[in-house]
Amino acid sequence: MNKKRATLIGLLAVLLWSTMVGFIRAVSEGLGPVGGAAMVYTLSGLLLAVIVGIPDLRRFSVRYLITGSVLFVSYELCLALSLGFAATRQQAIEVGMVNYLWPSLTILCAILFNGQKASLWVIPGLLLAILGVSWVLGGESGLNITEIQHNIISSPLSYALAFAGAFIWAIYCTVTTKYANGANGITLFVLLTAATLWVKFALTPQPEMVFTLPVVVKLFMTGIALGFGYASWNIGILHGNVTVLAAASYFTPVLSSALAALVLSAPLSFSFWQGALMVCAGSLLCWWSTRQRA
Repeated sequence: MNKKRATLIGLLAVLLWSTMVGFIRAVSEGLGPVGGAAMVYTLSGLLLAVIVGIPDLRRFSVRYLITGSVLFVSYELCLALSLGFAATRQQAIEVGMVNYLWPSLTILCAILFNGQKASLWVIPGLLLAILGVSWVLGGESGLNITEIQHNIISSPLSYALAFAGAFIWAIYCTVTTKYANGANGITLFVLLTAATLWVKFALTPQPEMVFTLPVVVKLFMTGIALGFGYASWNIGILHGNVTVLAAASYFTPVLSSALAALVLSAPLSFSFWQGALMVCAGSLLCWWSTRQRA
């Protein structure tokens, strides 16, 4: 597979992932945060086993197998549970926005660990993305420290998981590029995520899983989008241009928020969209900084 085609396939993941915030939250409302996530990743894992295949572990380096699986599973747990545990639907969308710090952080990790060249514009780009997230968390008032604190205190676990997930995914992208050597462990990683969630579901008290037609439809849509999304993204980061993929993903926060607001019937304030655009602009500026030193 050539680099251009792999990059285009990776870009498909951006579109598919834009549906995830709304759908994961919708599924978790019917099946519970842990049970819903376990069902989603089980379905996605089975789909990946069909379209990508079961990986041959003998082709994997030990470093890729261990670090890749640990980072991937950790990120997926952070993402799914942060959305499921959010106090309200609107807060779930805000939590999703925190997760979208990862495009800027991916470029930062590429600079720090993979030798990616960049100009100093990466610094204001990263700061602008962080400001955008803060603007979103400030509610109607924009950058309001009191409101930000109130938001975080109302659901500290969700925000902490989302923030940790943004860093973990950025590191995962960097490590995968460095250690994979062309191997594709995405099926294994998704199935490990599902297994981890089922263990947690079995060992801790969980709400009853209520299967209604709307929930089942969204479950299948989520599983399909997640499976194809990660299949596309893994091809992109293994064989394509990681910097272009990270930069293209700056579209995701706005598109994802719009789709989530539609799916969840959760209207978003003007200040939210201002913050989302800041996150996008910050990611784009980080990408542009790498082009200045190309």
